[in-house]
Amino acid sequence: MIRIRKVKPQIRVIGFDDGTFTFSDKVSGGRTIVVGVVMKGSTDVLGVVSRWLTVDGTDATSVLAEAVNSSRFKDVRVIMLKGITYGGFNVVDVSRLSEETGLPVVVVIRKRPDLGAIESALRKHFSDAERRIEIIKRAPPLRELIPGRLYYQCAGLPPETAEEVIRTTTRNGLIPEPLRLAHMVASAVMTGESKKE
Repeated sequence: MIRIRKVKPQIRVIGFDDGTFTFSDKVSGGRTIVVGVVMKGSTDVLGVVSRWLTVDGTDATSVLAEAVNSSRFKDVRVIMLKGITYGGFNVVDVSRLSEETGLPVVVVIRKRPDLGAIESALRKHFSDAERRIEIIKRAPPLRELIPGRLYYQCAGLPPETAEEVIRTTTRNGLIPEPLRLAHMVASAVMTGESKKE
């Protein structure tokens, strides 16, 4: 596991977000894109990786781990995620992703999730709901960075270091640049143009 002693302004991170999908994708086991933007700090884009994952599937963790481990960007120090569910309810096992890549993982979210509502929706629509709920419950604790506006979870590094990574990679607004750009690229691939963050 990579240890981060000091967060430098040019720290290399990869931020992942997924593209849009339709209701028929959910029903038919369709796929959506997941895009990872590799950046140096909050200013320099070094590259982009992309993969496809199953809408409402169970492959998010393995897809993201493979994208990181097989990429040419070997100097990435942190993985950033925009939430822990991709392609609907395809749940990322944050600790497993950290273990399989040897990299710390920082999850950034704008709204505090309603875990009761999530559990209820999973139980209503998925035969393997308990397994998905267990992965969500196993996720690192949710911490508040900006009261009522920004939350994070982290695996493989202390909370204060995770907060420094978030601040170092954020330039405009609340969301770190790698995640903001990954959102734009993923939505553009799926719909023809980028959506508002």
